[in-house]
Amino acid sequence: MKFTIKAALLCSAFAVAGPAMAAGTHPVTGEALADSQTYTYRMLDDVKSFDPQINTDVEGSHILRDLFEGLVNSDPQGNSVPGAAESWEVSEDGLTYTFKLRDAKWSNGDPVTAGDFVYAWRRLADPATASEYAWYMELMGVENATKIVAGEAEVDTLGVTAVDDKTLEVKIDAPRPYFPGMLTHASTFPVNQKVLEAHGNDWTKPGNLVGNGAYVLTDYVPGVKVVRERNPMYWDNDNTILETVTALVINDENIALTRYDAGEVDKTEVPAGQYPALKEKLPDETYSTPRSCSYIYMFNLGENGPEALKDVRVRKAMSYALNRDVIVNNILKGGQYPSYNWTHQKTAGFEMPDIEYATWTQEEREAKAKELLAEAGYGEGGKPLELTLNYNTSEAHKKIAIAASQMWKQTLGANVTLANFEWKVHLDKLRNGDFGMARYAWCGDYNEPSTYTDLFTTTSGHNNGKFSNEKYDELAKAAKTSDNPAEEYKQMEQILADEMPIVPVYQYTNVVMVKPDLKGYPFEDLMNNIYSRRMYKVAE
Repeated sequence: MKFTIKAALLCSAFAVAGPAMAAGTHPVTGEALADSQTYTYRMLDDVKSFDPQINTDVEGSHILRDLFEGLVNSDPQGNSVPGAAESWEVSEDGLTYTFKLRDAKWSNGDPVTAGDFVYAWRRLADPATASEYAWYMELMGVENATKIVAGEAEVDTLGVTAVDDKTLEVKIDAPRPYFPGMLTHASTFPVNQKVLEAHGNDWTKPGNLVGNGAYVLTDYVPGVKVVRERNPMYWDNDNTILETVTALVINDENIALTRYDAGEVDKTEVPAGQYPALKEKLPDETYSTPRSCSYIYMFNLGENGPEALKDVRVRKAMSYALNRDVIVNNILKGGQYPSYNWTHQKTAGFEMPDIEYATWTQEEREAKAKELLAEAGYGEGGKPLELTLNYNTSEAHKKIAIAASQMWKQTLGANVTLANFEWKVHLDKLRNGDFGMARYAWCGDYNEPSTYTDLFTTTSGHNNGKFSNEKYDELAKAAKTSDNPAEEYKQMEQILADEMPIVPVYQYTNVVMVKPDLKGYPFEDLMNNIYSRRMYKVAE
């Protein structure tokens, strides 16, 4: 079996883009374009890194999709389409992918080659890089990735080869029909080895950073703003419409909304609880669509974690006592889904297991929570249950944390101290196991259940709570070669419900305000992969 996608077929609609835009109209829709093509949006937290192999946060990934381009992109509906690769083929056994790279250049004029991808992928897997996403090479099943990440094999044995400058061959350990979709993840983007070696740790600074994306980094003020401008070297620059894209770091969602109302930003998140009123007032600017992210409270089960949380009865009591309906209906009010499992329910190929406590009434959950806590020797008549909940700065996170702590106090008599940290400090504490409970959210890296379930394998780089279950690991491995992996995923979700290493809280919707003159925002993409080059502003 061979599977080939040709970029020329998919991009034919844009063939007349140059002349059309010169006339001030969109090349496909014919809409009159605004004279000023600048896009400014609100960003909750600063970016961890502009290095594709180092960044771990969602906001950073949005920026990296502008500065770099991977082999595969996603279209506005979330389907895989050509990126730096103009086509690809997969072998009959599904184990070898051959990518043909298009003629493209780095922003400094260097040609983009297959060797650039080999260098980046080896760098990602290399223990010396200390990337938290090294495990992604394992998720993709790239040959020898597991041994390399463990330090048991040399990086040059990774199953990725530059056949020639325009041909990249990738060998994986088992057929994965969703493999191309995994390549939209920023950790797989190429980097320019010459630039890294010339600038060292400073290579990601404005003026030094060289990318192969539609934009270049022109200004960065930590904690304030990130500015990128059109890259004239980008292979499809003629079809890029937005000239300048600016992300403003605004921690307070209400201040962000005020700045949106004042016309200072074109897109912002709807503050918790305000969606119904804003939708009624500004129906053409207010949106709520499914988004592949799950919001949880993670328990620290590692050696630094609280003794009480080593008892599964305590963990279950904390989960059962949380009233998710109050959180989504009374606090958030943006169409979010109350959650009793980990994987987002809209994920392709996911079948929800029969999780027993999800079928109970809240009264039944609370009664069981009290019973379990008493059995564990805590609460009324037992030891006091005292825990700390870390969360990163956000008004919504604060409101949810306050409500949760009150629920735990009222139902269980638990004293939960809230600890707020700015984003980077919060991440450091998670990585270092310096927490008891912590607010955490995971947004899918690709549209398939393993993007969620694999996170709680023992060796996962993001398993900060140190949950470990041998059966769970076996199921994760089996799912890679299963004819019907939905069954393994259901069993893995059931183990999470039985062992409760997390408190599922809710599953996301993308609740945003977008100015009516901004077009091309990918509302239909569950993964919320944003490419600024696809957006544009129309004349008022």
